[in-house]
Amino acid sequence: MAENRARIFFGTELRRMRDEAKITGKELADALGCTPQWISTMESGRKISEQSAHDLDTYFKTGGMYYRLWKLAKEIEVELVLPSGFPEYLEYERKATTYRIYCALLVNGLFQTEDYTRSILTTTDGTNASELAAKRMERQSILTRDNAPHIWMVLDEAVLRRSIGGPEIMREQLDFLLAASERVNTMLQVIPYSSGYHAGLEGEFTILGFDDGLNLAYTESAGEGLLIEKPVRVRDKVVRWDLLRGHALPIEESRAMIRTVMESL
Repeated sequence: MAENRARIFFGTELRRMRDEAKITGKELADALGCTPQWISTMESGRKISEQSAHDLDTYFKTGGMYYRLWKLAKEIEVELVLPSGFPEYLEYERKATTYRIYCALLVNGLFQTEDYTRSILTTTDGTNASELAAKRMERQSILTRDNAPHIWMVLDEAVLRRSIGGPEIMREQLDFLLAASERVNTMLQVIPYSSGYHAGLEGEFTILGFDDGLNLAYTESAGEGLLIEKPVRVRDKVVRWDLLRGHALPIEESRAMIRTVMESL
């Protein structure tokens, strides 16, 4: 992972101010109520904490500088764990007027409940789970904003039946999908197991459309993201989308399957 420059700067400033004050690491540690080892850890830029940031601001009378550095470091830390290509994708996501989403294994992040999201993130990145979950929930304002995009989402049946976080969390998640499918701008369909092989089994992806007629695509696998902008490669995803939709159940049958899965939990 790339180094967090804000955290390193935090440590550099701490050492500079301590040297200017002509106090040792142990003396500062005694004043803050921590260990000399923790002072050394912060000065090296390896770790910092919110409480220590507040304590340092109070001790050195910095007017909140250390807290602001801690906050910036935390934001950078969250960005560093996002898949490559995803931050750029989010910028496009806000501007798109149409979304074509295919979910192969998990519910797309834009349609996840907070508990479903947390169940995933605490397993993959427990340190930043709260921050990442909050950012994911913020994205959902796209779904209900004025001039909300038109969304077509197709899920493989496996997405509905894979238990994430337990029965209660899955019931809430499936209920959220049902409610979303009732919106006039959202069409949701399910590809049943009975379809056998289909073009979507090779991985999930999203195609974004814009007012100028251009499209781009985004796909993710094993924590690595790929933003696809070349027209010929985007067209390949559009063809794949058309092929897999041919296997999807009609809207009402898809809703019925979601309700059936909910009842079985």
